Amino acid sequence: MTSTTTAANSAAQAVEAADRHPFVARLRQYAEQTLRPAALKTDRTEVPAETINRLAELGALNHLAPVAYGGAGLDRGADRRLHETIAGACVNTWLVWAQHAPIVGRVAASLAEGRAPSELAERLLRGRLLAGAGISDVRRFPEHFISATPARGGWILDGTITWVSGWGLNEALAVAAVEPGAGTVVTALVPVGEQTPATPLRLSAVTGSRTRRVRLDQVAVPEEHVLGTQPIARWRTADLATASDARPHHFGLAATVLRELGAASHPLAPQVAAAWAPRIGQLRADAYGLSDEAAAAGGGPYRLDERLALKVATGEALGTLTRALLVARSGHGIASEDTAQLHARSALFLLVQGQSTAVREAQLAHFVHRAPNRKEDLS
Repeated sequence: MTSTTTAANSAAQAVEAADRHPFVARLRQYAEQTLRPAALKTDRTEVPAETINRLAELGALNHLAPVAYGGAGLDRGADRRLHETIAGACVNTWLVWAQHAPIVGRVAASLAEGRAPSELAERLLRGRLLAGAGISDVRRFPEHFISATPARGGWILDGTITWVSGWGLNEALAVAAVEPGAGTVVTALVPVGEQTPATPLRLSAVTGSRTRRVRLDQVAVPEEHVLGTQPIARWRTADLATASDARPHHFGLAATVLRELGAASHPLAPQVAAAWAPRIGQLRADAYGLSDEAAAAGGGPYRLDERLALKVATGEALGTLTRALLVARSGHGIASEDTAQLHARSALFLLVQGQSTAVREAQLAHFVHRAPNRKEDLS
């Protein structure tokens, strides 16, 4: 179920080495000094504009942009470390930031194709605005999707985006829509405005993430704002590669819970942390190693069953560790001012965040196989 030892060790070492990069070190300092102490308050209220402004000042809104646009020039290991660091400090902040960061990478990729950026795209590349993401509804095509209709000079997008985080902070959205006749996925930047009204979602986790359901009301998108088009089969292949892996935010949260278990007052809690730390370390190394192998092999379904198994196992480990922290803190753990309940709810959220059909089936199949069907299993 694991990647090769060489690939796993190499990927894990690259993440650890990233701590020596000045850019990563500055972000880690900010996360520890500001994001982590405020995480409970952020969850009760919302990610403040000051946080996004500070991330912009630190260069975290365009770290994936080309260096000529102010990008940080980080490798894959360093980018993973940023996700671990921010998610480990504050999952709400991570969600808002993580919706934005890959969009900059997508705009940067369009530059590699020889396209000059639009004014909106250039502001993204230079870290001067925050973008939200409305990408995942393509997974539900044809039952539910944002429609794309060809129009003179561009496209008309119409439909309801199920989930957008960072509302009120983002000035633009990256939207993936489908032209149903040709089965073409159109990914484009859409400015936030009167044609993008939003409805609050009542969530029980990531409650400070400013998440909304957003309506696109016949929004005209000029060709200059289109980031790319591709057949839906190719989009799904790329999405399969992204959604099927255990990812840095899982391990950032796990590191935080292990840390708090290690510092807990009950004498058995540090033993739990010590017993589970090697397991988390192995899952992390294997997940990163397999992901790197898959990328080198062109992505898609490469060793898919193993990658899905690692993601399921990581979710199970997070569930176990967050329950252990709740138990260690007894009744205090479910109080609103205790981080144990925050981490437990965050772990539940990560079970469904980025969940594709393949991931859902792997998760449910795991629960079926774990059922105590034999008499000796019940003893």
